[in-house]
Amino acid sequence: MDKGKIIFLNGVTSSGKTSIVEAMQNYSEPFFYVVANDLFENTIGDKHLQTDYWKYLSEAIILMYHTAKLFSDHGKNVLIDGILVERPELKPHYDKVQDIFDGYPLDIVEVYCPLDLCRKRNIERGDRREDQSDEQNKIMSQHIHYSFSVDTSLNTPEECAEMIITSLFKKQ
Repeated sequence: MDKGKIIFLNGVTSSGKTSIVEAMQNYSEPFFYVVANDLFENTIGDKHLQTDYWKYLSEAIILMYHTAKLFSDHGKNVLIDGILVERPELKPHYDKVQDIFDGYPLDIVEVYCPLDLCRKRNIERGDRREDQSDEQNKIMSQHIHYSFSVDTSLNTPEECAEMIITSLFKKQ
């Protein structure tokens, strides 16, 4: 059985990753399962997150990557909705991702959005701090080899999804 593709949508909060995931899941072919930082954060009790947020979240993120591998091992395509940040608990995060997914069909897609627009989206959402995207941008992994990049300030989530699918699935 061929391994399923793993597409890691990497970007700061409010850059548009989840909206792109939802647009990509509207396709019948290719079909995608999703693992997400937010979903795996919810596997941790609030008590533990309040005690040592990054310790427990980092463990859950690594488990998320292994879950994505499991889907791939079963021939299923999977989207990772996340962000590669360099925190002491994960350093070197990007290198760890490369090691974990060695031998797997991994594509990392940059989901770019100007920080001033992310800030505006954070305010509109009301469930994020205004400067949360700025903070994440400061600790985002550097020198990532991206397979593709989309700009959500220029394209709708549906357009971004189509561009990603065309680039990663339909190029033959």
